[in-house]
Amino acid sequence: MKKQRKIGLALGGGGARGLAHIGAVKVMEREGISPDIIVGTSMGSLVGGSLATGLKAEELEKQLFSFLETDLYKSSELRAVGDAERGNEQSLSRRIQSYFKTKIRLVHGIYRPGILETKDIEELINYFIPDINIEDTIIPFRAVATDLRSGKPVVLREGSLRRAILASSSVPGMLPYVEIDGRQLSDGGIIQSVPARSAAEEGANVVIAIAVDKDLGSAPDFHTAVDIYVRAAEIQGYYLERHELECADIVIRPELGSVHWTDFSDAQDLIFSGESAAMDMVSDIRRLAKQASKKKFFGKITKKIKGFFGPLQPSA
Repeated sequence: MKKQRKIGLALGGGGARGLAHIGAVKVMEREGISPDIIVGTSMGSLVGGSLATGLKAEELEKQLFSFLETDLYKSSELRAVGDAERGNEQSLSRRIQSYFKTKIRLVHGIYRPGILETKDIEELINYFIPDINIEDTIIPFRAVATDLRSGKPVVLREGSLRRAILASSSVPGMLPYVEIDGRQLSDGGIIQSVPARSAAEEGANVVIAIAVDKDLGSAPDFHTAVDIYVRAAEIQGYYLERHELECADIVIRPELGSVHWTDFSDAQDLIFSGESAAMDMVSDIRRLAKQASKKKFFGKITKKIKGFFGPLQPSA
């Protein structure tokens, strides 16, 4: 029987858009609301894993901006892809370089399991996450990945914290799968873009979900097969997420526009958007946090009463 916990925090995937998680959690911390378990998908697993080790949201924010100033990030393929996505903001020479680099990456994708090298994401994860096991986090933590062979979600509860986050963050096509216990694991967002259902299944009485992916909205005209494929994936993801969020008691959805998942250039704005969205929901968060506290309190009383009287015997 799973241990009943009070508040579960489900952090969704979205690459750079997931920086909004930091702002939302800052609001929760100011309100004195701390999750009893954190479940993350993709970027949500990186942010959630950092918080689970005891890092506060403001500390994580400072660490993020330090990372964005390092040569490690500035020379990374992740940064290069983000620059390519912002082509209209670059100089002509940079746009030409980005164009040819993008073509080379696409060719790489034909001959190997990922366009990007695993080491880029590993270095990012290692910068924020200590080399510990999931079982050793201060706040109980789970990372959600997808088993490519079985097609089922995998909730990682033990083993290397870094490797679990790497598996959860391995965007299909962009990064190779990660092998853990004989399973070929890829991004958890394939099935659970926001792991609210897993948070509930792990014993949370109240689930606060933060969704940072793009809104479905309306799309422009489609001119290529790629345009149609991308749009189909967006529609599919939208309805999968709606199903997942049925398990959430509160859904915080920051306004993030069309920011690409590799674009970290507006990190401060992304964090502020998360903070603003959480402030809009703060009264609901307070109310549900109190309800969860009452459930936990009465659960303890019931347990003590059962312990005092012993198990009830069936009548003859």
